[in-house]
Amino acid sequence: MAGPVWSNKTAREFILLGFGDLHELQILLFLPFSVIYILSMVGNILIITLIVTDQHLHTPMYFFLGNLSCLETCYTSAILPRLLASLLTGDRTISVQRCLTQYYLFGLFGATECYLLAAMSYDRYLAICKPLYYGARMNGRFCVLLAAGSWINGFLPVTITTSLMSQLPFCGPGNIDHFFCDLTPVIDLSCSDTRLLKLLGVVLAGVCSLPPSLLTVTSYICIITSILRIPSTTGRQKAFSTCSSHLIVITTFYGTLIIVYVLPKTKTLQDLNKVFSIFYTILTPLFNPFIYSLRNKEVKKALRKAVSKFLSGV
Repeated sequence: MAGPVWSNKTAREFILLGFGDLHELQILLFLPFSVIYILSMVGNILIITLIVTDQHLHTPMYFFLGNLSCLETCYTSAILPRLLASLLTGDRTISVQRCLTQYYLFGLFGATECYLLAAMSYDRYLAICKPLYYGARMNGRFCVLLAAGSWINGFLPVTITTSLMSQLPFCGPGNIDHFFCDLTPVIDLSCSDTRLLKLLGVVLAGVCSLPPSLLTVTSYICIITSILRIPSTTGRQKAFSTCSSHLIVITTFYGTLIIVYVLPKTKTLQDLNKVFSIFYTILTPLFNPFIYSLRNKEVKKALRKAVSKFLSGV
């Protein structure tokens, strides 16, 4: 395979090393990743369709779930199609512009998800801890503001970092030991001093993740405390069932992010970095629609209704 293209010692292409050179391994990975992508797209688009078409799902909780499914559809599409093409053709080169575009989309959707999950946590907090005020506070206008704020807070930091990265000169070797373009692997290929940019990246990553994660943790501490105060076992189970699906999603998403980006980079964690990255970039968008639909009576009821309507029409 040809190496990166050079112009005045500046690389115009990178090579995403992905999961190795073995052709048999690439074919073996292509099949499950293809199935994952198809299921993820179908599952999330189905959730969006049910929420839009079923009047019973026009509530704040499902409004945020629809936003999350829309985000996950874009999130997985920013990474998996390029990975699948690489596994199928063996061409692992990617232009600098496309690499930065992929990082921009990955960062945008990842940061937005942090804030959107926090908004969903706040929604569950009000529903369980402040039920008398829920209807008044979580009105349509406030829900739209929370969703829009999530996207804006995701947009601003990654736009700054990507703009600065686009000004960097990139020199060889242009090998990225990952299956997608992430911040640190890309910056490490620059010929210039990137210490300030790395510091800025850490600061902006903290801005994207720390406030929403603190709000999420605080919300669930209050939720769990309130649930434990409910005297009846049936009441506790009913209250916990309304937020258990969201808690599973949050634990999976933040757990893998902490392992990849926060914990010290020991040799073991470096070797497993790609594996953990698969969880929050590929598997989380796949799990979300199944977690919410299989554990949610309203979604299952809406799905049965839609299937019955479709079959009766046929």
